[in-house]
Amino acid sequence: MAENSVTYDDVHVNFTWEEWTLLDPSQKSLYIDVMVETYRNLSTIGYSWEDHNFEEHCQNSRRHER
Repeated sequence: MAENSVTYDDVHVNFTWEEWTLLDPSQKSLYIDVMVETYRNLSTIGYSWEDHNFEEHCQNSRRHER
């Protein structure tokens, strides 16, 4: 990779349950949309997801929306 490459870890944000509950629905939706777009963009350029379980992360995020 080039020196200025961006990785998933550079853009990934984890919220605690307490932090997640403080977000309003539009913030939660925006977070999920941005993470899905990031996933797609990194996948397009061949990023390896071996060390990350993105689908589980998204499912957990959506579970918090209830």
